[in-house]
Amino acid sequence: MTDKETGGEPDTGSSPYDDPTLSMRRDRPSMLESDDDLGFDNSTLDGSGPVYDGAAYGGAAYAAPTEQIYRPDQSGTAVEPAPVAKARRGTLDLGLLVLRLAVGGILIVHGLQKLVGLWGGPGLDGYEELLREAGYRQPGILAIVGAAGELAAGAFLVLGLLTPLAAAAIVAIMINAVLFKHELEPGVQFFASEQSGFEFEVLLAAAAVSLTLTGPGRIAVDGPRKWATRPFVGSFVALLLGVAAGVCLWIFGR
Repeated sequence: MTDKETGGEPDTGSSPYDDPTLSMRRDRPSMLESDDDLGFDNSTLDGSGPVYDGAAYGGAAYAAPTEQIYRPDQSGTAVEPAPVAKARRGTLDLGLLVLRLAVGGILIVHGLQKLVGLWGGPGLDGYEELLREAGYRQPGILAIVGAAGELAAGAFLVLGLLTPLAAAAIVAIMINAVLFKHELEPGVQFFASEQSGFEFEVLLAAAAVSLTLTGPGRIAVDGPRKWATRPFVGSFVALLLGVAAGVCLWIFGR
């Protein structure tokens, strides 16, 4: 309580709780003088600051959840990728096998007819004479190359070995066969019942083109290779080479 006799001055003998407003009369500066005025001191850096919910503010316990979230995995365990399911091919490989056996078998028979004269074939001499009449410059060499080429291409196709190249070689041979028959009788004589009909050669050429673009399938020597089941650029290039070889042989070989 204030002493009325002393003009309102507090009584030094009285308790400070008698007039609590007296303790708030200390002058404070209008601006903050240091970081201490903001309540930042070393206690917030060494983990000894105020405690909230049992954890020191700014301390190691407060930073632990953040470290657990962003800490990289240092276990070194490799994460295995999910297995990729293989596409089902159904009877596709079996169908390609039948097509290869049919086309390759026919080429083998024709090659043996020309090379050794089996099954009523002309033999090497008769084939050479046929090429000479067709106007080829080197009928002897072309007869050997042509007969051996048909035999080899057919065998490779049956085995499914180097299928794009074997099929492309058949395309080149069939192009010359079609042009040769067209030379015998000008005009379009498509049906094979005529002497110059070439529907049989066109069918073999179309089958060879298909095998060049599709690959031999998995039932083949080349089956484990990726391009045997999913051919793309390489098979298309092989087909272009086969067509170019057939056309160039007809133009420059005669």
